[in-house]
Amino acid sequence: MTASAALQDAPLLIDEQGGVAWLTMNRPERLNAMNPGLVDALRHYFEALRDRSDIRVVVLQGAGRAFCAGLDLKHQAEQGQALQAAGSQPRPLSDSLATQYSIRNIMLAMRRCPQPVISVVQGSASGGGLALALSSDIRLATPDARFNAAFIKIGLTGCDMGVSYFLPRMVGASVAAEMLMTRRFMNAQRAWQLGLVSHVAPLDDLLLEARTLVQELLNATPLGLRLTKEALGHALDGNSLESVMAMEDRNQMLATRGSDFQEGMTAFLEKRAPRYTGQ
Repeated sequence: MTASAALQDAPLLIDEQGGVAWLTMNRPERLNAMNPGLVDALRHYFEALRDRSDIRVVVLQGAGRAFCAGLDLKHQAEQGQALQAAGSQPRPLSDSLATQYSIRNIMLAMRRCPQPVISVVQGSASGGGLALALSSDIRLATPDARFNAAFIKIGLTGCDMGVSYFLPRMVGASVAAEMLMTRRFMNAQRAWQLGLVSHVAPLDDLLLEARTLVQELLNATPLGLRLTKEALGHALDGNSLESVMAMEDRNQMLATRGSDFQEGMTAFLEKRAPRYTGQ
């Protein structure tokens, strides 16, 4: 296999250009269900973003007709059968917990990385796929997109990978309980009505919208964009209006200290595109 072919077979395709990372989950034959290879690739990439000042925006999508169908249960079953055939003992709890952490740490890394993450959701976003979408900052959806928390369907609890944190904050407690307890799908139109996604359009139009959003995000200073994501994250957990405002005040003072602030002001007054240096 050539290096180019091997790259195309990678579970996560990465295209970095102009400060933007376009990530494509690349298991279309399995509806981009997460196997260990995809889990590791997503986690490693998002964890590394904390130290990547050259990347300012991330767009996450799935190859083929689905965003992500969650955990690859077929792979899990095959692994279990192989262990059983070999006469191995059941995995110790510590190993299972390590696997759980390896997956849910993707969502933590997505929230902790300073770059805004845009998810382009086509088709199903189920289980872990729902968690990936919810962990993004902006969600765009095709008309055939549908979201569900599939965990309870296979004997687990309905709360996993941060979905019980995000859903009530995004759609309210009643809708969240309905989704988590019944595993019902939410279609794109209802997701838009509830504010779970910000735009619904055919895929070509959606990708154009994603590129437009990217350009608008790049018009912010690098520091301003990072601090905005940080403040929004803290505001979700803020104990009071005053604590949130204290974070906002701190970030505004930091933003005025760099030369990019003056460049932004000058570009606005001169009605031209800003030329930021990250300083």
